[in-house]
Amino acid sequence: MKRNILLLLLLVAGFCTSCTGSWLDTTNEGSPTENNYWKSDADFTSATTSLYYCFSLEETWGRNLFWEQGASDDIFFARTRGNAQMNLANLNMDGNTEGSIKDIYNEMYTTMAIANNIIYHALKIKEADRSAIVKHSLGEAYFMRAFSHFMIAYRYGRADNGVPYVRYEELTNYESQVNDIPTQQKTVMDNYKYIIEDFQSAANLLPWFKDYSSDNYGRPTKDAAYGYMVKAYAYWAQHDASQWANIPTLVDKIENEGGRGLLDNFADVFTIANNWSKEYIWSVNSSGNNYAGSEFPGIMLENKGWGAYNGWGNFKPTLELYAEYNDQDARRSATILKYGDQFTYFGTNKKYYSSSDNECGFQFNKYMNPYSFGDLNASGVGENNSHISTNGDRPTTDLNVPLMRFSELLLFKAEALIMQTKNSEAADPLNRIANRAKEGITYTAPTMMDLMHERRCELAGEYADRLMDLKRWAAEGSDTWNLDALAKIKTAKHGLKHVDRSNPSSDLDTTNGTTMVINGKTFQGVIELANMKAKNYTPGGTYSVLPYEINQVIKSNGKLIQNSGYASK
Repeated sequence: MKRNILLLLLLVAGFCTSCTGSWLDTTNEGSPTENNYWKSDADFTSATTSLYYCFSLEETWGRNLFWEQGASDDIFFARTRGNAQMNLANLNMDGNTEGSIKDIYNEMYTTMAIANNIIYHALKIKEADRSAIVKHSLGEAYFMRAFSHFMIAYRYGRADNGVPYVRYEELTNYESQVNDIPTQQKTVMDNYKYIIEDFQSAANLLPWFKDYSSDNYGRPTKDAAYGYMVKAYAYWAQHDASQWANIPTLVDKIENEGGRGLLDNFADVFTIANNWSKEYIWSVNSSGNNYAGSEFPGIMLENKGWGAYNGWGNFKPTLELYAEYNDQDARRSATILKYGDQFTYFGTNKKYYSSSDNECGFQFNKYMNPYSFGDLNASGVGENNSHISTNGDRPTTDLNVPLMRFSELLLFKAEALIMQTKNSEAADPLNRIANRAKEGITYTAPTMMDLMHERRCELAGEYADRLMDLKRWAAEGSDTWNLDALAKIKTAKHGLKHVDRSNPSSDLDTTNGTTMVINGKTFQGVIELANMKAKNYTPGGTYSVLPYEINQVIKSNGKLIQNSGYASK
């Protein structure tokens, strides 16, 4: 965790010159020191730009953060993986063999350190003397410090063991303390308190998204700060139920003052044209022209993209997820492709099938819009598509990958009301979700089971964190909904097997597959997905959070306490 942050600031800013948005373009003016840096608006601009380097990495929202979703009930690893990914999927972590998921720890603490440095130096300037750019940089730094802190807190933090955190503005001797290992908080609730305070500080300084000019799209906003306050309160409420009361008014503020809302058609959300629609709260700002942003659409695309483009085919949906939707629900076809479903691929009508890698019978459809443009040449290779990277080994697109949408905030509002036994009040936000989905359901006094159903169908395949939802819902409760969430973590996952995998019209293979009832629906040709068998899990137990990497514990010389149940040597 020890970093030369001043040098890192401009090194990272240099990397960010390939990111999207003109506001990310910076000029490296040489190696910084305390004596020659933080002297101008340009210094604060370049430092602030460095905050967003983490979003363009495969190690974070490009792919690696999604490996942990293999332990949820929605995601199947469509390509054979090594021990690192399978240990995450089977909840068999030990602090040493989780592989790439540990990168998020390092990247988030790097981002926190950069944000801390900006805040420290901005606050050294008298408030009356701070320029508009310095004030805005301060707001962005508060946001990114809270955001990166939050990403660590809920993954590693427990009620009996918080995560390391420090505010540079509270250091008594900056020069000697800046490279110290941050103090580990006693409880994750202490972390959530700091996170909320930082998001509030960000909201006090940042404008609403509606007040931004387009050349500033992608910067943190008041909407995003309040939105992540909502999510932090919901996660805090797992340990302190009184926090649910803070959520409804915040969601109303985001809608009424910020002008956020739902698009009329669910499928429209996942189009390049609606990257910045009223449903947008926060996303990975991406581009196909210069390979910047998230590779996630390419990660979800069929491996080798049917010969047209280098999709990676890492993550696919399970039959359990498909079965969650009813036949009327418009979200199902917008979210999942099954055999024979039609879609547009490089300007050509195509029917879905999958003959590559491990069989499951499905693919996610949410991120396919960038591949609808262009043409297929005589060899079947995609071309003339300006919305995707020409480098298939860095398959970014013009589609922003959503990290938070307004619909998720409505779902949190409904959940908060239900958890306060205000079930009838929860009907309005939940019906707005259900009505858009056209699923033929009208709620009057929705239950937690209803909320869990809508949240799953609405946010499937997104970075909303399905696994954390299941963990917090299971959380040592004995009600029907607690036990349902626990069962969804523990049970095996399934797919559909077809007689001819390369034929989109192929019959289901009833010889090699079985008949199974899932969510009240009968399916034939069912197979248990490879390496996705039943697993053990105890709510609140060892695997309810990630282990700190053993090397981090060792290097801390006793300052970092390993989470309960994990070896620390």
